[in-house]
Amino acid sequence: MKPLKRPARRALLVVHVAVSVGWLGLTLGLLTLGITAYATAEPSLTQAAYTAMDVFADWLLAPIALAALGSGVVLSLGTPWGLARHRWVWIKFWITLGTAAATVFALRPEISHAAAAGVPDISLVAAPSVATTAYLFMTAVSVLKPWGLTRRGRRPRKSAGTTSSGKAVDGRSLRPSA
Repeated sequence: MKPLKRPARRALLVVHVAVSVGWLGLTLGLLTLGITAYATAEPSLTQAAYTAMDVFADWLLAPIALAALGSGVVLSLGTPWGLARHRWVWIKFWITLGTAAATVFALRPEISHAAAAGVPDISLVAAPSVATTAYLFMTAVSVLKPWGLTRRGRRPRKSAGTTSSGKAVDGRSLRPSA
């Protein structure tokens, strides 16, 4: 993919961060509703919490999950970071792909089933808990950028991804240190 120009890259970064933060917030909301539905002794409150979760799942979960995945892929392919050059990007991609698939194919149907049944379901506490942990982990990985280059990233490259001083985009030298 052709490298993105700075204004496009920055706009896409804002979209990606906003959508990703939205996905985290939505998941925290689902976790709160799931805990409420599971912990209450009042059947009407359980039903109301699952109905609210169903509305969020039907209208927001899939679009936000796919927007986070899509914007992240386009951002990685349009920048020198690349999709498979750095382990942190590669790991974020796979976790995002897995959580997006789990959201669309497992969590949404389970929420719909719980909304119809109105019976407390511990899996609707566990799933948002796992998802929240995954999103917080991905946030930390995005900030810390651990683990270095992948095998593909260690292969000699043309000048893409380096500055005029011969340093990588992140400011580190491309030569291994002693």
